[in-house]
Amino acid sequence: MALTTPAAQVGAIVPEQVRRQLTGRRSDTAGRIFQAVLIGAVAASVAVLGVLVYDMVQTGSGTLTGRLGDFLTGSLRSQPGESGLLQGLRGTFYIGVFTVVFAFPIGVGAAIYLEEYASKSRLSRFIDLNIRNLAGVPSVVYGILGLAIFVKALGSFTGPSSQGRSLISAGLTLAILVLPIVIITASEALRAVPGSLREAGYGVGATRWEVTRDHVLPYAAPGILTGTVLALARAMGEAAPLILVGAVTGFLSGGTELDPTTLGDRFTAMPIIITTWAGRPGPEWEQATAAAIVVLLVVVLAANAVAILLRNHYEKKRG
Repeated sequence: MALTTPAAQVGAIVPEQVRRQLTGRRSDTAGRIFQAVLIGAVAASVAVLGVLVYDMVQTGSGTLTGRLGDFLTGSLRSQPGESGLLQGLRGTFYIGVFTVVFAFPIGVGAAIYLEEYASKSRLSRFIDLNIRNLAGVPSVVYGILGLAIFVKALGSFTGPSSQGRSLISAGLTLAILVLPIVIITASEALRAVPGSLREAGYGVGATRWEVTRDHVLPYAAPGILTGTVLALARAMGEAAPLILVGAVTGFLSGGTELDPTTLGDRFTAMPIIITTWAGRPGPEWEQATAAAIVVLLVVVLAANAVAILLRNHYEKKRG
């Protein structure tokens, strides 16, 4: 039988006594209460989201099960039982591509400069603060900005048919909207890179750009890509800026005029279709609106899933 010395007993008791003195029973109770509140908040959020999704799926089940193929590939019509989402899906895809093309290089470049090159001065802190403030500006403000700048400036470029109310105006407006989000997420990803990684690069004689390109960016790539895709998911659900920059809200019988082939063509998008259909009376339009909401939700969730897969892929590659 092993003997326990008094010193060993004291060594086993002292850490427990110190822990109790540092934390105390009250702190443990407060921690459990806080944990329970957090779990309850998450459960309530998931429950509310589940109820909303269930209601939308149930309301739009007739369209989703009865004519899903025609609903996804059909053109916009004046009758709810014949109308489809093809123009909205195309417009949302084009706008998303333009948003990423415009916002990603500028946002990541700005984050690299602020984190890797700019000195930590009052000016840089002031710029960082204002970027974070811009991320919270309502989307309608960006829509007004796009109307005042992009629509007016591109009016002569797009021709008299659209007068600047075109895909490129929408893409630029949404790119400005998500640009602060891209900069913030990219900056946080760059800050998470260990300083020892940079010091190792400098220690072998690499320049700042070589360290950033070969060491920092590969390590921060999962966070940067995740933030960019999440910003794109937000842009896909915005309706107010698109209305202000000229997205078509009133649909005629055919809808073929909303098939954009160039950057200067008129367009519509999924949030615009949902907003328009929601304002029309009758249970058939309500059913079509709910089905369109489910489709848009699936698109946004698919974008989030892509972000998670990209993050996991690059994290495994990095590890």
